[in-house]
Amino acid sequence: MSIVGVDIGGTFTDLVGYENGRIITSKTSTVPADPTEGVAESLRLANCDISAIGELLHGSTIAINTVLERKGAKTALITTEGFRDIYAIGRNNRPDAFNIMFKRPRPLVTRDLTFEVAGRMTATGEELTPLDEARVVALGEQMVKLGVEAVAVCFMHAYNNPAHEVAAGAILRSRFPKLFVTLSHEILREYREYERTSTTALNAFVGPRVDGYLGRLERFVLDRKFAGKIQIMRSNGGTMSIDRARREPVGMMESGPVAGMIGAGRLASLMGWDSVIGFDMGGTTAKATLITGGLAPIEEGYVIGDEFTGQPMQLPVVDIVEVGAGGGSIAWVDATGGLRVGPVSAGADPGPVCYGRGAEEPVVTDADLVLGRLNGDRFLGGAMHLDRGLAAAAIQKKIAEPLGLETVEAALGVARIADAAMSLAVRAVSVNRGIDPRDAVMIAFGGAGPLHAIAIAKEIYIPTVVIPKLPGNFSALGMLMAEWRQDFVRTLFGQLAKVAVADAERAFAELRQAGEEILLADRFAPGIAHFAFAADLRYRGQEHTIPIPVPDAAALTTDTAATSALFDEQHDKRYGHAETGQLIEIVNLRLVVTVPRMEDTIGEWLSQPWEPTETAIEQSRKVVFEDPAKPVDARVLWRPALPAGTEIVGPAVIEEPNSTILIHPGDTARITAAGHIVVTLAPQE
Repeated sequence: MSIVGVDIGGTFTDLVGYENGRIITSKTSTVPADPTEGVAESLRLANCDISAIGELLHGSTIAINTVLERKGAKTALITTEGFRDIYAIGRNNRPDAFNIMFKRPRPLVTRDLTFEVAGRMTATGEELTPLDEARVVALGEQMVKLGVEAVAVCFMHAYNNPAHEVAAGAILRSRFPKLFVTLSHEILREYREYERTSTTALNAFVGPRVDGYLGRLERFVLDRKFAGKIQIMRSNGGTMSIDRARREPVGMMESGPVAGMIGAGRLASLMGWDSVIGFDMGGTTAKATLITGGLAPIEEGYVIGDEFTGQPMQLPVVDIVEVGAGGGSIAWVDATGGLRVGPVSAGADPGPVCYGRGAEEPVVTDADLVLGRLNGDRFLGGAMHLDRGLAAAAIQKKIAEPLGLETVEAALGVARIADAAMSLAVRAVSVNRGIDPRDAVMIAFGGAGPLHAIAIAKEIYIPTVVIPKLPGNFSALGMLMAEWRQDFVRTLFGQLAKVAVADAERAFAELRQAGEEILLADRFAPGIAHFAFAADLRYRGQEHTIPIPVPDAAALTTDTAATSALFDEQHDKRYGHAETGQLIEIVNLRLVVTVPRMEDTIGEWLSQPWEPTETAIEQSRKVVFEDPAKPVDARVLWRPALPAGTEIVGPAVIEEPNSTILIHPGDTARITAAGHIVVTLAPQE
């Protein structure tokens, strides 16, 4: 029996498995037309016997890409009579205050497909007006005629009493089975009507596409006698069953990227570092997260796309800052003669020009190849040849000639602009949050991360960069450590120590019951799960809250001293002050249910003594670092052949099957006892 993690990125599909005490890996091109083909090829390359796999873990960018590209289903929204424009109006604020061209987020559901239904619940959950079920039936018939594929149902105060949503959902699902129906209370039991509506609409918008893909994936493995569990990575750093993912695909928006941050957090703990920046650069995007105490932070609110104009999603998400810069990001010259890189990517098809698949637009990978930083004969361990001549010709035609530059000079410009763009993401999780980068360590992974990480670290004075084992497959490795996780929330509004004991106990009981039911549905014994409750608290008069761990209802009702003191402490830590003695309000009650996976097993593998697995003769080649006219001789080493304790002073290139590490002049790389590479950057003037 084995466990396998497969991560589908915009450019490559990565696999890491644990089988009979050993790690297996593979990497292959993603197939945009049908990502299942990439999964199949990665399993074939790793020689996996699908029938023997006990658990298949999977992460994908399909959900978030569907939103960013606005290629989701034709979606309708049904809401309470009189509240048709909640989704379109959004919040009455102007976050980008000095941008005179600012425009509010454009809803995924157009107004002509937004419908009202009579029926009203009060904020306390009592029925004020019965649901007009005949109107629901009529709307279903109308939507079918209009070619609607998905419908989001979000009624006022359904977070407190979802009876009307339940009734509407039953009608739509029974009478119109081809509609993908999303009910807000099934996704989010929390107040804030705009964010709840947006989250529900997101789930409906991506639902048919994600459901279709996951259905094909499930059929593929079942046809090959797979008898284990399929688990899908969630945005909160945990996993969920494939059945739940097909119903609630909004939970997998950041499905792929979070897994690598889990692995980075585990490695940080093993190496004894408290403040770490996880940096992941793939073919399409680069991501950064601040990891403290081995844990990546979880945010309860998230915006998909641009911070000001993206789509709000009110679900727990690992706090990741993402920029559209990766190995496949296209370099181009704008109308004013400025050199730009990204955010558009060449993806896996056709990919970079150097792949020889007919692409004409140069990308970052083409620039790295022209600069001598990549080895065209060792890419993917030699499985793919990169054509330097094609890359150079494309850069010359598209970049150098329009700007009046030499080819190598233009390539260096492309690499530097990409580095500058990615450094903004690293700044956003460090400097912008009061963390001095000079006190942090960067853990870099992803196929292109180790190639650019040191340049980015120099940009913001991070002194140490760590390249873990298997950097090119690190996100897939992180999946093996991801625990099964389900988040629940119930709005419970009242004053600390004044909320009714019966109300608090009922909320705790409802959440625990919901957790136990999902554990049973996903075939877990409740005894192996961990239940962690928390309450969202705020001082009276405030808008936003801080989650505070609470053991039981008494901590909110009759025995509140510890809860109050902990909230004051956390408020002071976050905002620099506390109002001790001020009235504290309860807003929501939360529950996180988790089941551990292979964290200890993979942690042991990350700590295992390193032994070289291959032999290789050291080479050298010209590499451009600072001066395009003066490339320098760099040592070229093969990582699988380097023993523990090896020290390498740059300039050097350390190659391995699925990634390349660029050591700049004067920097020192050391192979640790466990085989990780720790790069100490030379002091900067």
